[in-house]
Amino acid sequence: MTSPDRWEAKQLMAAGVLENENSDEEFEIELNEEEPAFLHGQTRYSLDTSPVEIFRNRAPALQSALIKERREVREQQQRTMHLAQALRGIGLSTYDMPEWKKDAYGKTLTFGQRSKLSIEEQRQSLPIYRLKKELVQAVHDNQVLVVIGETGSGKTTQVTQYLAEAGYTTKGKIGCTQPRRVAAMSVAKRVAEEFGCRLGEEVGYAIRFEDCSGQDTVIKYMTDGMLLREILIDESLSQYSVIMLDEAHERTVHTDVLFGLLKQLVKRRSDLRLIVTSATLDAEKFSGYFSDCNIFTIPGRTYPVEILYAKQPESDYLDAALMTVLHIHLKKPEGDILLFLTGQEEIDHACKTLFERMNGLGNNVPELIILPVYSALPSEMQSRIFDPAPPGKRKVVVATNIAEASLTIDGIFYVIDPGFAKQNVYNPKQGLDSLVITPISQASAKQRAGHAGRTGPGKCYRLYTESAYHNEMSHTSIPEIQRINLGFTTLTMKAMGINDLLSFDFMDPPSPQALISAMEQLYSLGALNDEGALTNLGKKMADFPLDPPLSKMLLASVDLRCSDEILTIIAMIQTGNIFYRPHEKQAQADQKRAKFFQTEGDHLTLLAVYEAWKAKNFSGPWCFDNFLQSRSLRRAQDVRKQLLTIMDRYGLDVVSAGKEFSKIRKAIVAGFFFHAARKDPQEGYRTLVKNQPVYIHPSCSLFQRQPDWLIYDELVRTTKEYMRECTAVDPKWLVELAPRFFKVADSTKMSKRKQQE
Repeated sequence: MTSPDRWEAKQLMAAGVLENENSDEEFEIELNEEEPAFLHGQTRYSLDTSPVEIFRNRAPALQSALIKERREVREQQQRTMHLAQALRGIGLSTYDMPEWKKDAYGKTLTFGQRSKLSIEEQRQSLPIYRLKKELVQAVHDNQVLVVIGETGSGKTTQVTQYLAEAGYTTKGKIGCTQPRRVAAMSVAKRVAEEFGCRLGEEVGYAIRFEDCSGQDTVIKYMTDGMLLREILIDESLSQYSVIMLDEAHERTVHTDVLFGLLKQLVKRRSDLRLIVTSATLDAEKFSGYFSDCNIFTIPGRTYPVEILYAKQPESDYLDAALMTVLHIHLKKPEGDILLFLTGQEEIDHACKTLFERMNGLGNNVPELIILPVYSALPSEMQSRIFDPAPPGKRKVVVATNIAEASLTIDGIFYVIDPGFAKQNVYNPKQGLDSLVITPISQASAKQRAGHAGRTGPGKCYRLYTESAYHNEMSHTSIPEIQRINLGFTTLTMKAMGINDLLSFDFMDPPSPQALISAMEQLYSLGALNDEGALTNLGKKMADFPLDPPLSKMLLASVDLRCSDEILTIIAMIQTGNIFYRPHEKQAQADQKRAKFFQTEGDHLTLLAVYEAWKAKNFSGPWCFDNFLQSRSLRRAQDVRKQLLTIMDRYGLDVVSAGKEFSKIRKAIVAGFFFHAARKDPQEGYRTLVKNQPVYIHPSCSLFQRQPDWLIYDELVRTTKEYMRECTAVDPKWLVELAPRFFKVADSTKMSKRKQQE
């Protein structure tokens, strides 16, 4: 053994990922490049097929100058935690909110009454009410119907009730899908109120890990993913008389799969009615896909909207947006403002900056009520945006594209549109998820502008040139199915008996490379056999509402006798960030968080947090004292219970590993082996799959330790390619637990890695 190798072995032992007895052995790993029989010749072809191109704008991808300046200050203060807050939403306790949030949410009084009309009067005031009879007749006459109506027309809340009143619930349930879990819950709550029942009785909802419906439920709102789960159990959807795919223009991957499945189902079930609703002008495309079915249009309550373009491209769209907000507030007639931004970090920066600038103007200017809205915000805070501003005051709602079609806010007269949105994009060549800020489509721009004309004549300030709108923006957004990892979707479709995915009737097919990459992943996990069919393991994996690596990790933990701990770790991963770090108490929060750090990595750190919370009888005050989000921990507890129910259904043992943490780390390797990385002698790490340079995320518990080998949950690109949720591992486990993917390198030949070094 050479001196450098001996030094490397010592480092492995110091990191706890190599046993003493192995220290004298030369150990090299390489990929097992044998193709599965069912993909013979296709994987090489797929490498020549480029994924759908995502157009980026360099300036916003690097963030605006205002955000850069604030981030630099914050990074100095936050040290190793600086990117965690940038990438993972941190919701603060009400006790530790920044001043601008206290101003927005710290008041017990609401801004005003939402409406003086009774519920029935509100229903009758909606544009769809005038067409109630015609709509019900159209559903009766057409098995498949495309319904077009602007946001606020009433289609989401009223169509289901009209059909229930017309007797469709005597033949089965009326199901309505939503692309977002927040929308499914809030709409169901509203419809239950209008229907005159308790939520969960005649009107209910179902989202992942939460089912608020029962035997009496006749109108059921659900995420599109939940309807897919129901088709997995009952391919004929025999309990339903009507299925309504709402907000279909958002084109989530689940909605696109449902298009193909329901297109076939209506041919087999002549009694089933299918309604596809959209708020945009995709009607002709939807109609053409469903054999030129009829289109029913609901006129909106729209007023003229004046479109104002920037004369020159804005170098800093965020600062330009905030200047426009202040210009409107100080110079323009009354009316509320809606500003579209790309994500939580940007929105929080904008709200804080607006708050500071308004304070700097003194008490002689009218009050500006600043309200953010993004998906991670608790629903009670989101609901504040619907409250009217008191007389003499104006509100500005700063929102992500969640407000494009899912929300209708009365009183908006001014819309500010910088022209960007944040998308998650997966590159199958690199195996890399990237959060990319991209220009929106023309369809999205029209949606945004439309919000200024709901209450009266309005204005839309587009912070891009008219030339950019016509020449640089695509007509419609790229469907999600063409830009995300398709592992979960492929597994679900295989479980439904759809084996020829490349020939499936997608409205817009994904790239062959993305599908082949997903099938390769499932084969390596043991979910598919050499013929491409589901194995017994794959069938069990499909029954868990988890991404394939997580379901494999859970099932492997049963054999490794550590399923109790892995259940907890997976539940914690599903809930997002559990730590919060208030600006005023950063050092204290860092100290508290460090107490939970485990030398083995982030997964065991999450386990340590949950076990400590459990030891304190799931105490809320204890969470507050330790800068933990009790809401996230309670959700993890609920997710764990749901997964435990599925484990019980299969009779799978739930066993604790005690202090044998190596068992837990092995289970993690069993699911995430293709996310293995090895320390680069020069800088950072290199992935074993693509030899790609990557770095440990600064929020990771291993950031200071830098072990030689590790597994990560996800790779996200910001300024660099960062690994998140990392755990140190023994490289021998990779070959032991993933023989289809890794093998020990021939000691007589120099490995590719050695050649590159």
